[in-house]
Amino acid sequence: MESEGEERGYEEVMSEVHLGCPPGFSGPHISLFTISDVARSRDVRDSEHQALDAQNLEFDEDGDLLLPRRATNAQHSCDSFSVRIQHNITSSIPNVGLQVWKAELVLSDFILHKASCSSELHGVIALELGAGTGLVGLLLAHVANTVFLTDHGTEILDNCAKNVQLNFGLLNYQAKIYVRELDWFNQWPPKAKVEEAPCTQKYSWTFGEIEDAENASILVAADVIYSDELTDTFFSTLERLMSRGSTKVLYMALEKRYNFSLSDLDVVANGYSHFRSYLRDEDEIESLEPVRMPNFVGKRIDISQIPRYVGEYDRGRDVEIWHIKYYRSKHEASVTLG
Repeated sequence: MESEGEERGYEEVMSEVHLGCPPGFSGPHISLFTISDVARSRDVRDSEHQALDAQNLEFDEDGDLLLPRRATNAQHSCDSFSVRIQHNITSSIPNVGLQVWKAELVLSDFILHKASCSSELHGVIALELGAGTGLVGLLLAHVANTVFLTDHGTEILDNCAKNVQLNFGLLNYQAKIYVRELDWFNQWPPKAKVEEAPCTQKYSWTFGEIEDAENASILVAADVIYSDELTDTFFSTLERLMSRGSTKVLYMALEKRYNFSLSDLDVVANGYSHFRSYLRDEDEIESLEPVRMPNFVGKRIDISQIPRYVGEYDRGRDVEIWHIKYYRSKHEASVTLG
C-alpha cells in the first residue's frame, strides 16, 4: 500500500539511523530498542571495584586472593527493558515523522538520564511537539503522570498510536497518554470537539485535554527544525502554548544540517541559524528591565555528560539539546495578574 507521499510523487528520504538497512525495503518495520539502566549497571561495577579495596581483600586457605564474582546475565536482566517502535525505513519529506531520527535517540537518552538522576519528570504533565514515532514521549510516560503525543497527518498519528499499543506494558500504570493532532499552521489552542466525534476525528482534542496541556510543565521536541517556515510556525505555536497556564520548560533536540549557500559561497547551516535567532541568553534577558517583548531564553546542554541508554548509535558532532524557557512581556504579565 502506497503512502500519501508516494501517491503525490514526493522524493523519498532516509534517516542516518537507517543507513545499512536492506535496499528497497519499504513500509512499516518494527525495531526493538533495548534501554540499558546505566546507573544500575554502574553501581554494580562500583561495588565490584569497592570489593577490591585493601580493607575488603579476602584470601582462601591457600593464601590465594578471592575475587568478587561478576553478576550473571540473569542478574543483569533487570538492568534493561525493551521498546518496540514501528517506523518506516524511508519516507516522503511530509512524512519524515514515520522514521526514527538521530536527535530523537539523543533526546531519549537525555530523558532517561534525567528521570534516573532527578525527580523533575516524575508525575508531571508533558507534551511532545512533532512526536513522530512517539519514542521520546513513550519513555517520558514511564515516569510522568500524563503525556500528550502531538503531530500532524493521519498516517503519522496512526503510526504513533500503534507504538503506544505496542508498548502498553512499558507505561507507568497511572500514566495517561493521548495521541492528538496539532497543526502548527493553526493557532493554539486547537479546536475542541463538543461531542463524540466520528473515527475521522479520533485525534481531536476535548476542552479538558486542552486545559491539561496548557498546565503541562514539560515540553519536548526532537528534530523539528529543517525549514525556516516550519521553524516560524513552531515558535508561534510555542509562544501561545508557553504563555498560557503553568510555567513550562522545553527540552529540544536538533541536528545541524549543512548545505552549500550561493549567497555565502560556503557550506552553512541556515536552518540552525534561523532557529538561534529566536533565542536570547539569560544574561541578555536580565539586562532588559522590564522585558517589553516576549522572549525565548535558550541554554545549550552538554550532551557529552549524558550516557547512552538507547543501544549503540553514532551521535556525531551536530546534534544538540537545548533548555528553553519563555519570558512573558510586561504587557502579558500584567494581563495575567489582572
